[in-house]
Amino acid sequence: MSKIQAVTPEHLQRLKLEASAYFGPKVLHEALLRLCQACGSDSLERFEKTMVDQIEAMNDERADFETMKEFSIEQLYACVREVSCSPKMKQPLEEAETRRTLGRSEEPKTLEDQLQAGLEDSFPASDPPAVVSTAISGGAKKLVGTDEVLKKQREETAKNNARS
Repeated sequence: MSKIQAVTPEHLQRLKLEASAYFGPKVLHEALLRLCQACGSDSLERFEKTMVDQIEAMNDERADFETMKEFSIEQLYACVREVSCSPKMKQPLEEAETRRTLGRSEEPKTLEDQLQAGLEDSFPASDPPAVVSTAISGGAKKLVGTDEVLKKQREETAKNNARS
């Protein structure tokens, strides 16, 4: 005979309540972490709002039911706050379109040419060059990759202007 079968119904009810109070927040915490990892942190805010709305919409004849609702909303806020501060929290990914310069070419050949020009202009370099695009009208411009190259170009331009 198991230990559960040997207890009184009152003791069994108390054990159920204690198990819910102890494990419920832990289960909710882990479930919310997994939700955020799968759907992003903005899903946490939507979940919180939906749950608060559902709790507030519930009705019961018990005299202390409104107080129970307040406590459950407090527990929900505490759990959501704990999850949002967790190091396991997945940060929302930034959409590539929001980082792109307006007017930047989407043509792979153009991007490859810009990358190749940047590699040639900055060789030898300790850091790889970044592909730079411009939205300035008038077509593609020759792009350079380092401050040293720009300084040399300014010096050459100044020498040429002085000779003229």
